[in-house]
Amino acid sequence: MTQRHDVCIRGGGIVGSTLALLLAQHRLRVALCVPAPTPGATPGPDGHTDIRAYALNQVSRQLLESVRAWPDIGLPPQHQPPVTPVTRMVVHGDQGGSLNFSAADLGHTALNWIVDVPALQARLNEALRFQSLVQVIHAPSPAPHAALTVICEGRRSLTRAEWGMDHAVKAYPHHAVAARLTLPAPHGGVARQWFHQGEILALLPLGGEGGQDVAMVWSVPAEKAKRLTTLAADAFLAELAPVCQLEGTQLVLTHAPLTWPLELSMASRWVLPGVALAGDAAHAMHPLAGQGLNMGLADVAELAGVLHQREYWRDLGDIKLLRRYERARKADFAAMGQLTDGLFTLFQPHHPLVQNLRNWGLSGVDRLAPLKSWLARQAMGTPPTGG
Repeated sequence: MTQRHDVCIRGGGIVGSTLALLLAQHRLRVALCVPAPTPGATPGPDGHTDIRAYALNQVSRQLLESVRAWPDIGLPPQHQPPVTPVTRMVVHGDQGGSLNFSAADLGHTALNWIVDVPALQARLNEALRFQSLVQVIHAPSPAPHAALTVICEGRRSLTRAEWGMDHAVKAYPHHAVAARLTLPAPHGGVARQWFHQGEILALLPLGGEGGQDVAMVWSVPAEKAKRLTTLAADAFLAELAPVCQLEGTQLVLTHAPLTWPLELSMASRWVLPGVALAGDAAHAMHPLAGQGLNMGLADVAELAGVLHQREYWRDLGDIKLLRRYERARKADFAAMGQLTDGLFTLFQPHHPLVQNLRNWGLSGVDRLAPLKSWLARQAMGTPPTGG
């Protein structure tokens, strides 16, 4: 007999897997439709086959802990910890301006956590194996019928296109270049970001507070990104080093760079009767604020909550129900998308006066404790404390 499903999730990954676990906690029967397994990629010198790492805030951590998928259990000593707390963040302008955030100043142990994507996905897969209400279906098996289909397939979702859900894209002139590096000294749990001549470089700490490895994300013009991925390691490091104020010989490239295009995008409609978008299928933004995956996880938390709190007589695919989710999340993403888009535009090459003003602004914010605290709490995903 064919198994009946309440919800069909198209696309696995972190967002889709987390949603499946959340809905199963509410006793819904879920079909999680994922691509067919692919042969394993060749690992880099550091042993990684996937170099992605994300900054996850307090809210995202609590959500993943609630489905028992936070990858915090220690690995054998020869492996790096999959989660690294960020205790301090330093943002450098291109003319000496700077902004410093400290978790201790806010009464927290960490501003956020840098999480290895492969470790997180492995923990989600483990949780799914023990969840009897989730059936994982691999392509090319067809997606089953359900009262609600949630599309979590990413920015280029074919299912979203099949449903005719428009997706407006503002392509940036930049591509992201990602790599992994070893620094000459322990990073101490400090994340650093540089706005340099229109480019944006971030080094995110890995391997625990005593580690020396970092995940690099570098936003550069598209042609430069393509060229960087063709360079030998020493030539690549020679171009990178001046931006992060180190010598190329002090750095070790542990995984060859990869690149992808950057964009600000959002679907005009996130819901239809019986259909909802979540994660990158609904929206994407520049990674300079490190909020991409946090936004996707906030989507599934909101959607799961709306479905759980629905009136007993209302169907899971009821458009009025789904619009509650759309209203809440669309407004939140629009605000964050506009912020990242504005920051990207602000730090593009302009008249020297504009350059002076933006760097003065960075240093000015650093001296204004209430504004600085507000910005830090926005990044952490936590509301202000006190009255």
